[in-house]
Amino acid sequence: MNKKLRVQFLLIPVVLILLIGTFYSLPYYVTKPGMAKELHPIIEVENGFDEEGSFMLTTVRMGRANIYSFLLAKLSDYQKIYPLEDIRGEEESEEEYNVRQLHLMDSSKLSAIEVAYKKAGIPVQYEYKGVYVLNVVESMPAHEKLLPGDRIFKVDNLDFTSSEEFISYVSEKDAGEVLTLTYERRNKEGEVEVAVQTFPEDKSKVGIGIGLVDDKEIQVEPEVEIDSEEIGGPSAGFMFALEIYNQLTEEDMTRGYQIAGTGTISTNGKIGRIGGIEQKIVAADRAGADIFFAPFEEGAEDSNYRAAIRTAEDIGSKMEIVPVDNFDEAIAYLENLS
Repeated sequence: MNKKLRVQFLLIPVVLILLIGTFYSLPYYVTKPGMAKELHPIIEVENGFDEEGSFMLTTVRMGRANIYSFLLAKLSDYQKIYPLEDIRGEEESEEEYNVRQLHLMDSSKLSAIEVAYKKAGIPVQYEYKGVYVLNVVESMPAHEKLLPGDRIFKVDNLDFTSSEEFISYVSEKDAGEVLTLTYERRNKEGEVEVAVQTFPEDKSKVGIGIGLVDDKEIQVEPEVEIDSEEIGGPSAGFMFALEIYNQLTEEDMTRGYQIAGTGTISTNGKIGRIGGIEQKIVAADRAGADIFFAPFEEGAEDSNYRAAIRTAEDIGSKMEIVPVDNFDEAIAYLENLS
């Protein structure tokens, strides 16, 4: 065998090992700093006011680990490794996890709009659209008939006005009775028959085996559009609310600063804890943010704010880290900026 053929022959197992390392998934997820993205281009309030600076959401990049990403995360300061069960629920598929994350993002948008409009003194109303399927239990009748992301808006040709009403209707049926469900999937309507069955863990209750939440649409004037693309999770809600409020009010809350931050937001304006605060600090610092809002969690020892302070000091960031518990606190801070 000549030297050239010998080298080619030896390269084959090396290439195979590299391919296996790239495509073989480990039972872990790896997270790393994502991006800090300006919100003005993706949030548009009809006839809204402009701003000199900008509000930015911060993200964490997450993906299923392979051998290389796992080893790299072990050697990196701001990459983290999580076991599969810490990210996805028990028996939750990848598709169900992604649907759940996108629904959490949609819910955060609704809360952000409500908080911002109410703060601006503008009334809000909701239009109920049905129930949204989050997950489907494999051992129950809905399996392979309904999918995560389906919107059910009729049962036995009857409209209902809440998920509680839907659950109540189904729970009154006897095991074996068949329901006709009208649903929407990828903008197309469909109809499916699903039998009611007792739950394996509780024979006294019946159902069809879906996890669900209300699907509703907020109605406001002026209208607002949020194009969050494929970003999932609830952690951008607080920053969404700031951007929407800023476009609703003539006074520019940014004062020309680049303002990043993170935190969930409830309809009463409370700002909640999120994951990956250290990686979001890194992302915001790289993007040149001047100020970073972090959930204070009423001064908890392990609060996002304290972790953010430690990270900012560790990377030598000049950002001002601002603790916040609710939306009003954030607005008061911005109003006092020079």
